[in-house]
Formats: sequence, C-alpha cells, structure tokens
Amino acid sequence: MRFALALTALALAATPLQAREIDPKALSEDTKVLASDGFEGRAPGSAAEQKTVDYIVKRFTQSGLEPAGENGGWTQTVPLVRTLVQPGGTMAFTVGGKARALEQFKDIYVNTVRPTDRIAVKDLALVFVGYGVNAPERGWDDFKGVDVKGKIVVFLINDPDFEAGPGEPVAGKFGGQAMTFYGRWVYKYEEAARRGAAGALIVHETPGAGYGWITVVAPRGENFDVARADGGAGRVPFQGWIERSVAADLLASAGLDLETLKTQARTAGFRPIELKGATFSADVAVQHSQVVSQNVIGKITGSKRPDETVAYAGHWDAYGLADKPDAAGKRVRPGALDDAIGIAGLFEIARNFKAGPAPERTVLFAAWTGEERGLLGSEYFAQHPTVALETMAGAYTLDVLQPVGPAKDVVLVGAGQNDLEDGLAVAAKAQGRVITPDAKPERGLFYRADHFSLAKRGVPVILMMAIGGGADLVEGGRAAGDKWVGDYTATAYHQTGDGWSADWDLRGAAMDVALVLEAGKALANSRDWPGWKGASEFGPVREASAAKRRR
Repeated sequence: MRFALALTALALAATPLQAREIDPKALSEDTKVLASDGFEGRAPGSAAEQKTVDYIVKRFTQSGLEPAGENGGWTQTVPLVRTLVQPGGTMAFTVGGKARALEQFKDIYVNTVRPTDRIAVKDLALVFVGYGVNAPERGWDDFKGVDVKGKIVVFLINDPDFEAGPGEPVAGKFGGQAMTFYGRWVYKYEEAARRGAAGALIVHETPGAGYGWITVVAPRGENFDVARADGGAGRVPFQGWIERSVAADLLASAGLDLETLKTQARTAGFRPIELKGATFSADVAVQHSQVVSQNVIGKITGSKRPDETVAYAGHWDAYGLADKPDAAGKRVRPGALDDAIGIAGLFEIARNFKAGPAPERTVLFAAWTGEERGLLGSEYFAQHPTVALETMAGAYTLDVLQPVGPAKDVVLVGAGQNDLEDGLAVAAKAQGRVITPDAKPERGLFYRADHFSLAKRGVPVILMMAIGGGADLVEGGRAAGDKWVGDYTATAYHQTGDGWSADWDLRGAAMDVALVLEAGKALANSRDWPGWKGASEFGPVREASAAKRRR
C-alpha cells in the first residue's frame, strides 16, 4: 500500500527523536487530574462538566493547538435530553393470570430516551423475535412480516452466528464469532422503533453481550440522547434488558424453552413467537430535562492541504456519581482508564506534532462528550461536522489504554476493516511489535466506541482499546495481559474502581499512543486516501463520496 510506504519513509526522516516520544509521566499526571474526586466522574450536564471542559481547553492550548469548534471557539454545543427512571415504580410479567413482580436493576433494567414523565403500559403482549435481524443483503429476516406494532419485542443479544455450530446453515452469514452491527443493542432498539413496537427488551447473557449484568445496570436508570426535532417520537417508548434466568422463567411459564428458541432463531425459517397468555405491565415515573453538553475540538492547520484532515479523538465523559457508596464508601466513578488516559494521550500527540514540522494536512483533536451514553458527542459531530468528513483521510480513537507495562504486540479491535491497519503494522514493526487481532470479536467492541460514528459515514478508523484482548506483555506474556483485562472489566470498568494508581506502569500505554502518532503523522504528510477492505459495510458509504477526493 502507498500508505505503508509513506509511513516507512517518514520513519526514516530526520525528525528529532524527542519529537516522537510519548511521556508516560505526562499521561499519568493528566489522567490523575481528570480522574480525581473533584471532577466527580465527569458526567455530561453535571456541575463538573465545565471544570472538565476548561481543563481540556487549557491543555489543548498548552499543547499548541488552535480552536476548531463552533464560531471560532474551542467547543461544539451538543444538545441532549437527559432521562432518569425514578425509584418506586412497579413492573411485572403476567402469565396465565399469575403476576410476577420485577425488581429494577435485579430482574430487569428498564429506561427510556424519550422526554416523557412516565413509562406506563398495561398488559401488553410479548413477542419473541429471536435476534431481531432484518438484513436483506445477507438473506436474513427474523420478522417475516409479523406486525409487532404496540407490542413488547423480546430480543436475543448478539447476532445469529454467535453460537452457531459449524454444521448449522446460518454459520458464517454474520461474520462467525465476530459481532456485526446487527448484534448490538443499539441496532435492536432502533429496529424495534422502526417497527412501531411499544417497548424492547433484550435477554442478557454475558458471553453474547461482552459484559456482565453489573455493567448493564451501571447507569442506574439514567440515559441521554441527542435532542431530536421529533421530540423523541422516532425512538422506542422504552427499552431495557431482562436478566437471563428471569427471561428463562418467563419463557418456561409460557411453555417455551430459551435454549430451544435460541437454536430455532439460528435458522432462516424462524418466525416471531407471541408468548401466549403472557403480558408486561409497568408504571414508572421518569424525570427528564434538557442538557447542553460540549465537545472540545482543536486543530493544527495543514501547511499544504488544510481542507484535508486526519483526526485523533477520545471521550472526556465517564459515569459520574453512583447513587450510593460502594463497600469502600466511594461514589465517584472516575473513569481513569475509560477514558481520562485517552484524553491525556491526545495532549501528548498534539505536543509531538507541534514539536516537528507542520503537517501537510490539518490534524484535528476531539474530546467527545456522551460516549458512555451512546456515542452521543461523536454522533452529533458526525451529523454536524466542523470539517468535511468526505476529505477526512482517517481517524484514530484512544479509549482504554493498558497500565501494566510494555507489550510485544498491540491488540487491534476490528482487525481487517480498512487500510489504516497497514500503516499501523509498519509503525508497530518499527517499535519491534506486531499487530494481534481482537481476541473476542464476538463482543462487538468495534461498534462500541466513538470511532464508529465516523465509520458509519465512511471515514477509515482505528480504535486503540486495550480490553480487546490481553496483550502479550514483556513481563508475564499473554496470560498476564489476559489477567489484567479480566480483573479490570470485572472490578473497575464503569465502576468506582476505575481510578488512577501510582503503581501503574504506563510504558506500554505510551508505546500505543506513539504508534498512532507515527501512523497518523504519515497519513497527515501524504496524498493517500486509505479505503475499506473486502466486503466491509462501510466501503460503499466511502465510495459514494470518492469524487470529492479526486483532486
């Protein structure tokens, strides 16, 4: 690839070594500040938001960036709707006239993104729709024309390939173990809304979701959405998850078996099944408000082709304050690795770019809001871009970097998607490292971070996310890397335990930041336009704007 050759040439250029160094101490210091108790978990719309934004603007300024937000400023206003399901409501399944009360956060997790005062439904029919996939390009339709308007649709998580055996007809239609977008909860809620369902519930299973029940309920009834012109009418009225054992009991009460249904749902002949004699009722108060949040955007203007861009991004938000203290008395969910350290990486990349010659293309730096609430800040930017996405050559996202020392490899989430990976591989080789594909693509991490908002618009993207699989650590190997991922996701991810530590070894994180620095620097000083590989669903989107890059 021309891009890989350009990177090799750049690596041999006489750029001062110090201009390419990423300082682990600087990463640690900025992460420590942003994850400190004074930032109260950096929730969008909270009292701590402006403090967070001010800190990022200060550090962008110190790094030598120019403002690249709205009206010549540093920020882009992101209008959001905040909803919060109130305690004290009632929910129940009724089967054959016998009601089973449901406890929020234990048996079920229900929320809404509509600005409504109440989720109030009475005895609505339940329809099991399998994986709920409508994918004509793959020859797959779980709905078969069945009308689910005004009913509650019940989905399986992930997509039909997830548990398919090698002899099953579906195997391979959805990428094997690698989750497609059809497997994500976002798609399922959107599909429910398109079909006029009154509500959508997903059966939670940890392997298919990629995270446990504790992560599902972490928002504790709070949700955000980008403010919409239709007032949320195009969104499903309410949405949520059912704990697996509760779902199995519900189906059994209706004469159905969950495992049998899962097998049936992996066949092209599957049709939706209405749960005979089963209904769902809920009466839950909802508090809602308008929230104005902010993306923070800076840039280095390109010296030769300023209208072409290379982007670096991370998200500044975390989960704010928990509704009650944990066993150690902590309420702040600090989001140190998710994603204060990614923001710290942006500062270091900006500093390094400014230490060398001006890039030929403009380099954009974005700190997004609302990632934890559904990639909202990046999605708003993608809908209202401050630069042309058609001439964005590529984008690199930093989201969770590992703090356990140098690694022999870098784990790439979404490997095989686009040409940016070729340049990343060259940069990794220059570090004496290799690229390792995401060990668990079934978790769909590629669809769970802010780069996805740009990918949907055709921009080639790279996601640096250490929980894509345990790295092959210099000390301890793959086993030590896997242990860290397991421990972090079980005890810290989205929880009070994701705090800064003086015991971190950020040399590996610094190498990962340096990796995307060098790859992006090559792209910013080239005429190359990386594309999407093979049958990627994003290739046609990019190709539609090809004429704007033939200049």
